[in-house]
Formats: sequence, C-alpha cells, structure tokens
Amino acid sequence: MSEGILLLGQDEWRLIDQSGFNPHFHALQSFAIDDTLCMSVGRGYSPAVARAWVHPKTIVLGIQDTKLSELQEGLAYLDGLNYEWIVRNSGGLAVALDEGVLNISLIFPDTEKGIDINKGYDSMWSLIKLMFQDLGKEIVAKEIVGSYCPGSYDLSIGGKKFAGISQRRIRKGIAVQIYLCVTGSGYERAEIVRDFYRHAKYDAPSKFVFPDVHPEVMASLSELYGLDLTIQSVMLRFLNALKNVSGKMYASHLHGEELQWFQAYYERMIERNKKYKDI
Repeated sequence: MSEGILLLGQDEWRLIDQSGFNPHFHALQSFAIDDTLCMSVGRGYSPAVARAWVHPKTIVLGIQDTKLSELQEGLAYLDGLNYEWIVRNSGGLAVALDEGVLNISLIFPDTEKGIDINKGYDSMWSLIKLMFQDLGKEIVAKEIVGSYCPGSYDLSIGGKKFAGISQRRIRKGIAVQIYLCVTGSGYERAEIVRDFYRHAKYDAPSKFVFPDVHPEVMASLSELYGLDLTIQSVMLRFLNALKNVSGKMYASHLHGEELQWFQAYYERMIERNKKYKDI
C-alpha cells in the first residue's frame, strides 16, 4: 500500500460539502475556510477534514502573478469577460474555476516527525486514481509544460492536464488542495488564462517566470474519458473512494471557535485583495 493511501486512512473524516453551485459563494471565502480548517485540525479541535467546493467563473491568482508588469491590463481583460478574480494567500500561479471545476481539499493533522511534502501530494494523487480506477486510463503525475500553473504534480491522461495540486501548511495543519476540470472545455479555460497573461505582459523582462500557456495541453475529465461526467457523479466517486480507505465519515460545517477563526482569516483575504481592487 502506498504512503499516499496510508495517509488517506484516517480514523475519522469530517466532510464539508460545498459542491452545490452557488453564484454568491466567493472564492475569498473558500481560502479563508481552508486556513480555518488547517488551524482547527492542527490544534486537534477537529479530526481530518475533506472539503469539496465549486465557484462561479473566477481566476485565482497566486502571489507571484501580482508581479506581472502590466497586471492591471490583465485584470481589466478578466473584468471584460465578467470573470471574478482574487489573489490567494499562497504561491503558485493563475488557475481557472467555474461551475464545471470541482475543488477538493484534504486537511490532515501533521505528525510528530512531520509529514513529508511529497507524501501530502501523493495522498491526493492516490485518491484521484482510486476515484477513476474503473475507467481504465493511467493518471500520471508530472509537470505538463504549456499548462497553466504548471508543477511536478500536474495530473494528466495521455499528456493532457486535467488537475493541479497545491499545499498549504498552518500551525500543524496541512491542506492539500486540487482542482479537477470535470466538464466543459479545458482548451477554452486555458485560452482565458493565456490571454490574461498576454494582456499582463507575461514575457516582459522580469526576475519572475510566468507560463507560456498552450491550451492544447489542457482538457476536462469528460473530454478525456469521453463520458458525460457531472460534478455530482464525480462527488459520488470521491465519497466512495474515501470511504473505502478510511474509517468513519460524517457531514459537518464550521462551528464553535471555527466561526471566529474564519472571520479573522476572511478579513485577511479581503485586506490582501484590497491592494488590487475595491471590495
């Protein structure tokens, strides 16, 4: 059994399901929720948490993206498309969210020896492989050059990326996050990110390196499997896979002290984003 699957085998999983489409659920809230849950799990206030979430059309920028030489031109381009945009509280680069993209966060307590960063990534990769093992296509983890937000744990089938994994660590809590392009066109999402970078002059001389996005290397799971997948059908796969490798699972929401912690993290996210737009 791989170390990634072993990490999934928590004694208890607390499930927070925010996968139902809600046009008023803002991505600023999501990143504040995950930081809250990191603190909660790290302090032992909560067991491990599995959270699923979906947002309306939003481009999520990494801190590095704020160094683009013509950032405001890029943001104006997104405004013209009626895309929301936020700057998240972690590294990485721009990703595209919409109602066809399912995000999953796994939030673990760190161990006394410390959970190796690759083990965190492997846990999510293992989960995704379990979710789609019956469909008979190899899911590879390696950087897909030309994708948006490229990294060594890009998930792909046949060389086409459908997901990217990131990690955030706060006070003994570890959040491993993934976006899964479930439905729609991976090419069209990548076109939007590519054109954002072009408007923001990604290729201007800089100490920072931004991706030269090639939309043809991106696809959705529906496209890759040739199936009419939905957020709901992939959610069912997620729940079944997690249930098969873990103990108890129960549904929940933020409660108690978490509500206060959330408010503080949410206000931080708002302050961060006020530098770039009126909120």
